[in-house]
Amino acid sequence: MFRKIGFWLIWIAFSTYAFVFAPPDSPETITLITNLSTGKIADINPLIVALFNIMGVWPLIYSCVLFADGRGQKIPAWLFGTLSFGVGAFALLPYLALREPNPKFPGHKNIFLKILDSRFTAIVLTLGAAALVSFGLTKGDWSDFIGQWQTSRFIHVMSLDFCMLCLLFPALLADDMARRGMQNVAAFWAVTLVPLFGPLAYLCTRKPLPDTNNETVTN
Repeated sequence: MFRKIGFWLIWIAFSTYAFVFAPPDSPETITLITNLSTGKIADINPLIVALFNIMGVWPLIYSCVLFADGRGQKIPAWLFGTLSFGVGAFALLPYLALREPNPKFPGHKNIFLKILDSRFTAIVLTLGAAALVSFGLTKGDWSDFIGQWQTSRFIHVMSLDFCMLCLLFPALLADDMARRGMQNVAAFWAVTLVPLFGPLAYLCTRKPLPDTNNETVTN
């Protein structure tokens, strides 16, 4: 109960800050989002380009654990996972507040879950994230980014959303490890303490989910 209340309080505080206390919206925000979405990035700080695209990688990372977790939940994980592609942690926090502990995987893996469970998927996400981070860090202008972070609600909240997604991943990690028979405290903290690449490394190295259908056929 305290865990659920904690996630609701974080969601309320984060939403209140984002829409009340964050810097005001810039008149250029819609144009910036449109250009980022359509690839017109020639005049945009590479740090912003990288961050915007990494915010598309994060929901995929969460999907690799969220949809398996949703198999044992009364609430539709797919709804929150889908919404997270548009609003990030604002959609995931209510799921974390509503879900129940789920250390087992009931049922079998369909094609969609097999793709999300695949090591190939994890490697592709890792390479994409590494390329984006490298692009942002080597080409980006930090002074310009800091200035925009201080004056643009979109940049400000997107940056905080990235941080929130880093902090929230452990809330699903323990059960995902348990479903795979990987209970390991040291590994849990190694994944938790390394932003972005800790979860990606976990996805690349975790054991596959047990497939009861395959087990039944084998037996």
